[in-house]
Amino acid sequence: MSSLRASVMQESTKRKRLTVLKVDSYWDSLLKGITAGKQLLDLQKSAMIYSQGEKSTAIYFIQSGRVKIHVVSTQGKEAVLALAGPREFFGEGGLVCQTIRINSAVALEPTTVFRVENRAMLQALHAQPELSEKFTAALLSRNIDLEADLCDQLFNHSEKRLARVLLKLSRFGQRADVPDVKMPRLTHETLAEMVGTTRSRISFFMNKFKRLGLIEYTGTGDITVRDELMTDVVLHDSDDLSRYNLEGWSNVAR
Repeated sequence: MSSLRASVMQESTKRKRLTVLKVDSYWDSLLKGITAGKQLLDLQKSAMIYSQGEKSTAIYFIQSGRVKIHVVSTQGKEAVLALAGPREFFGEGGLVCQTIRINSAVALEPTTVFRVENRAMLQALHAQPELSEKFTAALLSRNIDLEADLCDQLFNHSEKRLARVLLKLSRFGQRADVPDVKMPRLTHETLAEMVGTTRSRISFFMNKFKRLGLIEYTGTGDITVRDELMTDVVLHDSDDLSRYNLEGWSNVAR
């Protein structure tokens, strides 16, 4: 158990501090013992990896790129559940008798993934202690993140939820000690789906964050997040961000 606890802590640290390489050999190394039931897939941007309602026959491990996990209600409303990147996996529901996909996965950019059939993955987890330990640690780490996301959704207003989402995206595959981080490019519509609010509210809050100096837009449309200042917003207990006026932030920045 101490070994597993250490692996969970290491996995959580990696998620925050890892500097992502264009091609990450992490899963390549861990999955090398699986010889049957494994495929390496090179996906183009917007490629649908699997769709909600399909049979759940495999799990996917990301070697490079980014994947959006989303769900659509019967009324047609879409919600983004997660963004996954290198050293992460998705589609694991079939390993625990979830025979039908309850969400969809689409590549946000050119992406390379390992597709491992459920039976092959279960056999590998029983036969390879290192893979089993790393996989379990990653699951526990993600469960902690999901609990934090649920509390955020239940108890925080949309403005603060957006601040937390931006902070998480700014640390997506980056080192935690970088003060100003360029986040992955996403539309306001996608951000609205992640936060659980309207696109107009996202636009309003993003403009407000820009005025307060929490984010900066570049000429190419990328967004740089002021990591330290945004962290203060997320950790502060106040439900009103109006206290962060321009003068106050300029003093903090200096």
